[in-house]
Amino acid sequence: MKLLRPIKPGTRVRVRQLLRHGDQSWPLEVAGVVLEHRMEPTESWFAHLPKDKLWLNRLRLRKDDGEITMLNLDGDTVVTVVAPPGNAQT
Repeated sequence: MKLLRPIKPGTRVRVRQLLRHGDQSWPLEVAGVVLEHRMEPTESWFAHLPKDKLWLNRLRLRKDDGEITMLNLDGDTVVTVVAPPGNAQT
């Protein structure tokens, strides 16, 4: 997986994902201001990918209540830009 379009820090976004467990799934939505967006390797022992790393597309946000959260983005994740950097309230 590669990071296709980096999201700049300071951008206000809304992220929609599906939490899957077995044959069930639940829609989730998180909104906040981007602190960081990058590809990051895990230390997964079962990955067996290049250099034995599993790469994750990670987005770190500050939510409106001040909570910092890290999201792992997958192919089904929808990220909507609500306000560009400089226009997002922090």
